[in-house]
Amino acid sequence: MEPGGNSRLFFVLWKATPCTAKSRIVSDVINRAEALLHRGDVEQAATLLKTAERSGDPLAARELALWLLVGELVRRDLTGSRALFERAAELGDEYSATVLRAFTAGGVGAPADWPRAMMLLREAARTDREAASQLQLIEAMRFAPDGTAAGDFPSETLSQAPEVRLFPSFFTPAECAYLVEAAAPALKPSVVVDPHTGAQLPNPVRTSQAAAFPFVDENPAIHALNRRIAAASQTDVRAGEPLQVLRYAPGEQYRPHSDALPGVTSSEQRVLTFLVYLNEDYEGGETAFPALGFKVRGQLGDGLMFRNASGDGAPDALAVHAGLPITSGVKHLASRWIRAAPLVL
Repeated sequence: MEPGGNSRLFFVLWKATPCTAKSRIVSDVINRAEALLHRGDVEQAATLLKTAERSGDPLAARELALWLLVGELVRRDLTGSRALFERAAELGDEYSATVLRAFTAGGVGAPADWPRAMMLLREAARTDREAASQLQLIEAMRFAPDGTAAGDFPSETLSQAPEVRLFPSFFTPAECAYLVEAAAPALKPSVVVDPHTGAQLPNPVRTSQAAAFPFVDENPAIHALNRRIAAASQTDVRAGEPLQVLRYAPGEQYRPHSDALPGVTSSEQRVLTFLVYLNEDYEGGETAFPALGFKVRGQLGDGLMFRNASGDGAPDALAVHAGLPITSGVKHLASRWIRAAPLVL
């Protein structure tokens, strides 16, 4: 594990409540490593954690996995990170076990292995209620043994150019409810991409709350939903940005905008957007396409896909759309932006 080029101190400490003598010792190792980092001694902190990991310390293994994942203190290494999360999981760390299942299903740090991800999930479901709920959702879906989404995805074409398609009942009520519940603790004010800096910032154009599921949090159930989106849109699942769940309260909206990114190459462009309406007990909130002259008011579980850019990556002005203000109730929506080519993690 070699020091990275960024010398800014960044210590990733996942809070754990020590309840045994061993975990108190583990916490002491983490605290000592943190003190070394505050003095700027990354090498000694790494040596301390490596020694503890080799002695069977699960939190030291997890901390090293996080270092390699984040890439601030050392060079980023997803393969090494996955191996250390697996080591920590074998030593009994539950958080690392959840990350390992996500990485195994999604192919982070090594090729995706859907059969093994399902084996790990079934083992966890014996004692973990969250894992059991994920397993129940997946077992109700149609997947080939290798994880390929099976079945047809009937749709209605609302526009030919740009392509806009509606997929009735794309997610089940149970899948919609799961996403709403999973997102609730992580909801934060939504952001937009600044066209000048590329930074993601709050903006009055978008007045909702959002929770994203990046690859660390893309558990097998969420990954399975992303595989279905990829199958329906005929895209590579790796080309999708993290699934988001959006919450719109009365008066909140997303003013007319394009989902295409300004000034990017054609391979990096957000060529498609895929939305799924997670509830229907609200008023207002239609998805409007002003240039096309129509609005979509999806029912529970309906999917809506539309193309944002042409083949050369140029944004399509006709695809400008808006989430109209909510007049009563609360709207929940799942959203996935899909790039022209697989993302490089």
